[in-house]
Amino acid sequence: MRVIGVDGKQLGVIPLTDALNQARQHGVDLVEIAATATPPVCRLVDFGKYRYEQAKKEKESKKNQNASIVKEVQLSPRIDPHDLGIKVSHAIDFLCEDMKVKVALKFRGREMAHTNVGFDVINKFITEITPFGHPDFPPKLIGRGINVMISPLPRNKRAKNPRQLADGSVPMNTAKTHVPDEPDEEEAPPVNGNSTPAAPEASIPPTDDLGNTPTN
Repeated sequence: MRVIGVDGKQLGVIPLTDALNQARQHGVDLVEIAATATPPVCRLVDFGKYRYEQAKKEKESKKNQNASIVKEVQLSPRIDPHDLGIKVSHAIDFLCEDMKVKVALKFRGREMAHTNVGFDVINKFITEITPFGHPDFPPKLIGRGINVMISPLPRNKRAKNPRQLADGSVPMNTAKTHVPDEPDEEEAPPVNGNSTPAAPEASIPPTDDLGNTPTN
């Protein structure tokens, strides 16, 4: 098998036993990295570090896949300021996910006579997303519309998504209304209108059929 050393240099084609001995001497693992090659290719490396590097490469490849995704945001020269703010928020979401944003502003009818209004809207849009992305080229008038492509800034230079910050900063209202404890049972009302408890009734001695009190 062809073996790559710890320093990344090739050690040539050597037997498996020699490769294992090399791994033991350096205190690393012998990892097969190209099983279909002739001969197979193995590498002397710390397996834990190797797995970390592979996961890092996969993460980078996924990031590049997102960068190739293009989302489109459509505008109009007479767009309402509130609607423009919503469009900006959507574009920021896309840019924070490492996606490109294509901004397309279309003119209808006589709006073509006032293309400067459309450029003002586009420039305002670009200003709003400046902390998150930059245009690949200046806005261009193509046909009956203005187009511009916006790419996300690198993560270390890009501002955080303000909508995520707002979601995280709103405290949860966990306060509960205090309800006083109810008594287990209702107290007896006072006797004769005062709070002094009534004296117990005197006991009546038993009598016989003739009304005489029996004696012991």
